[in-house]
Amino acid sequence: MTQLEIKQALEDLNALVLQGKSIEAFQKYYHEEVVMQENENVPTIGKEANLQRELDFYGNVTQFRGAHPLKVAVGNDYSMVEWHYDYTHKDWGIKNYTQISVQEWKDGKIIKEKFYYNN
Repeated sequence: MTQLEIKQALEDLNALVLQGKSIEAFQKYYHEEVVMQENENVPTIGKEANLQRELDFYGNVTQFRGAHPLKVAVGNDYSMVEWHYDYTHKDWGIKNYTQISVQEWKDGKIIKEKFYYNN
């Protein structure tokens, strides 16, 4: 995948997230063998397990005030997005923070993603 192809896919993915279509973005852009990891927690392996994790997360958000990509970088088979999130989670309370998401791409899909945040 060229840097331009990754940039275009990432722009579409981010646009879907901003439209409230995060699950559609996940289905479209994540590889069947995707590995997702938050900070140094145990990674979640496979698209189905990560889809369930995503559904659990969004199912527990009680108020969503916004998400904004602040910075985007693209390299050979890699991309990075700095996001600002503001929402209320049923168990975690009010969350207003910045998160770095680093993606590794394979076959036009994200095969690995790690989230870095401190909140």
